[in-house]
Amino acid sequence: MLRHYDTLGLVRPTGRTIGGYREYSDEGIRRIFHVESLRSLGLSLRQIGRALADPGFAPSTLVADLIQRTEDRIRREQELLERLRAVDASAPSGWPDVLRIVALLHGLNSPYAARRQQAALTEAVPVPAEVLAEAVLAEPDANVAGALRWALARAGGDGVASLAAGLRGDDVEVRRRAVLAIAEMQGDEATEALTGALADPDPTVRRHAALALGRSGVAAAVPALVGMVVDGDSDVEAAEALGALALDPGRAEQVMSALTAELAAHATDPAVRLRLTQGLAELPPSLAHDVLRQLVHDDDRAVALLATALLGE
Repeated sequence: MLRHYDTLGLVRPTGRTIGGYREYSDEGIRRIFHVESLRSLGLSLRQIGRALADPGFAPSTLVADLIQRTEDRIRREQELLERLRAVDASAPSGWPDVLRIVALLHGLNSPYAARRQQAALTEAVPVPAEVLAEAVLAEPDANVAGALRWALARAGGDGVASLAAGLRGDDVEVRRRAVLAIAEMQGDEATEALTGALADPDPTVRRHAALALGRSGVAAAVPALVGMVVDGDSDVEAAEALGALALDPGRAEQVMSALTAELAAHATDPAVRLRLTQGLAELPPSLAHDVLRQLVHDDDRAVALLATALLGE
């Protein structure tokens, strides 16, 4: 290496010993260590030569370039690591299976939406749930995302953990993709993730979580669903979910209490009262009958007429 440095003019010896070995001054020794230090940062010998030869050299630009190159290399290696883990998780029986799973992974990472959708729908090889979950979180195309969610639900395995990690991220689009995918999955882990999503700052995430939990009969969704009716945010779907919850005698009183409390709180807001009255229509008739009888005499004519129609009077 010292002979190579000498040839390039990076570090020249000050002389030779009687035995023919190179001799270096203290400055030469320091320069050798400078060269080795810069090589350890990933600089080429040509870049090192320019840096050491220029007294006014500013390292910031070169260091920024090194940072970018290092990040790119780490990203490529991370992608390779993920591919290797995906191949290992698919338990290939031979090289043909390995080649098929690699081709599938390339398809899922294609820049073309149609190709990604085709890859998601393939049945050539089993796809690890974790791979599909990561693809779901990264997929911006609605059609491809739907195919990926279908494939994820079909794959079984434990994809909820990867999706739940997306729910905890800062990117609201990723959280929305995650909640849509988890909403189509079953099990305690999915329920726990969706329940946590009820506190998400994004109303779209909260809406999808509440509707999925309501359809699954989870009582924790009741306040959010009633709030959706009040706000007019997918109020029809929310009322249907409340109606499904109210079919369970153990949850019927909670649903009814929440709706009547909002009716009392919005005594002077006819638009909200009208939506709440429409929500009562989704409940079992025996449960909503008494409240509807009172609403027949409501000060707002639209509310009174709706309540009368619902009672069949």
